[in-house]
Amino acid sequence: MWGDMMAYMGSYGWGHMLFGGLMMVLFWGIVIALAVLLVRGLTRGRGEPFSQRRPTALDLIQERYARGEIDRAEYEQRKRDLLL
Repeated sequence: MWGDMMAYMGSYGWGHMLFGGLMMVLFWGIVIALAVLLVRGLTRGRGEPFSQRRPTALDLIQERYARGEIDRAEYEQRKRDLLL
């Protein structure tokens, strides 16, 4: 049985068949990884939409000052504290 198989495979044995399978998996893994990196690279430059951007601490105190929740002195003090 093994002799017939070895003759059919040209005396290369199972090692080359295993190596070829691993190389195929490696090849397709690299192709898929490059495709993912390409898509991420093309979509990353667009930034987040304004509605999904999280407000910063300075944005929050500006909103509180605009709504009248804090006075000008407190706004200025908190702004100085944040910028330090």
